[in-house]
Amino acid sequence: MPLRFADPATPATPLSLVAPADLPALLDSLGPAGAYARAMGFAAKPGETLALPDATGGIAHALVGLGTPAARARGRFQTAAAARLPAGTYRLTAAAPDDAFDLALGWLLESYRFDRYRSQDAPQARLICPDGIDSTRLESLAAAEKLTRDLINTPAADLGPAGLEEAALALAARFGASAEVIRGDDLLARNFPLIHAVGRAAAHDRAPRLIDLRWGDRGPAITLIGKGVCFDTGGLDLKPSASMGLMKKDMGGAATVLGLASMLMEAQAPLRLRVLIPAVENSVGPASFRPQDILRSRNGLTIEVNNTDAEGRLILADALALAAEEPPDLTVTMATLTGAARVALGPDLPPFFTDDDRIAGTLAESATRMRDPLWRLPFHAPYETLIEPGIADLDNAPSGGMAGAITAALFLRRFAPAPYVHLDIYGWQATAAPARPKGGVGQGARALFDAIPRLF
Repeated sequence: MPLRFADPATPATPLSLVAPADLPALLDSLGPAGAYARAMGFAAKPGETLALPDATGGIAHALVGLGTPAARARGRFQTAAAARLPAGTYRLTAAAPDDAFDLALGWLLESYRFDRYRSQDAPQARLICPDGIDSTRLESLAAAEKLTRDLINTPAADLGPAGLEEAALALAARFGASAEVIRGDDLLARNFPLIHAVGRAAAHDRAPRLIDLRWGDRGPAITLIGKGVCFDTGGLDLKPSASMGLMKKDMGGAATVLGLASMLMEAQAPLRLRVLIPAVENSVGPASFRPQDILRSRNGLTIEVNNTDAEGRLILADALALAAEEPPDLTVTMATLTGAARVALGPDLPPFFTDDDRIAGTLAESATRMRDPLWRLPFHAPYETLIEPGIADLDNAPSGGMAGAITAALFLRRFAPAPYVHLDIYGWQATAAPARPKGGVGQGARALFDAIPRLF
């Protein structure tokens, strides 16, 4: 189902966003319908909804609570009301621009359903885009988020490396982007040894590959790189079943990069966009790479493998080395990379890393504006020694378990052209929240979409 606003010419029920302090005056103005709201105990708590009846039993007015500022600070999109109001079309009455944006974007995202395997009842409440809100822009953001969620939610049996390639090529075809894909043993011939090593144990029809899309011929050069591990067993350092259960989402970085690319191309952003996705399945088999193997990367750095379950940084390293051969104006990696990031900040607040304070400030502002929270962590240089094993240039999994998100980011920085931004995302909503159903979720894409044009 497309995530779109209702036709503005459609007859619509008025909808009011109301804070507790403003509630008495609003209810007084609504007459008998206001008396009904009082009788029902409506208190304008965050996300609280109430449909007020008219004399014929229809809906005269709808109320959505804003809550107090302190209560609202506890969550995003709490005014998303698509799933909590009766079927019909609604038009927002006067509201602050931030509140209108929150309601409108949240309404679209709330309407998402993953129905590939089972029909799902989508909300039948439709919203006319509020005045002052760019409906085309918001619909594009919602469509991109739908693409990301659909890809993450699809099980690995139906979305291996070939399926991820198919999704990327479909996006390229839609926007007229060029595309090249290097597969299987051709990765060795073309000097992508790390991508090949991680994916070589998978079945022939799930061979590793590097997907390379290019779009645009003017403006700054932006390279987006997404981790595309379509399923991660952990390799020979096999994950326990509890840890393997969600590994269909280990391509969440690639899914989010494709969503971000969709936003940028849909907006006809004046830039030269490149999207690199190393797509693999980290499987167990006779060809599996092994602990204490020493692998040579595309740029010549050697890497001691101390855990085959730290494979994401390996495939990203080859992609980053390729990006560095044509240094862009900005390189971004997005990856479901470390559990340490979740321990530090939890599942809803992905860390980002950059050495550029201007980029960091702009991205932080965009994250707040776009309801897409991020938090900066440091490339802490004293920890560089932790990723230097002595026997090789780099260690893919330093012992000790300390600062895992930072050491992973430092590892990637060894391959990345500057300026560089790395996002360590989770890509999953464990329990349903406003505008975020349980399942795959994009993180960081809206913030980057808003920040990139402001950086150049």
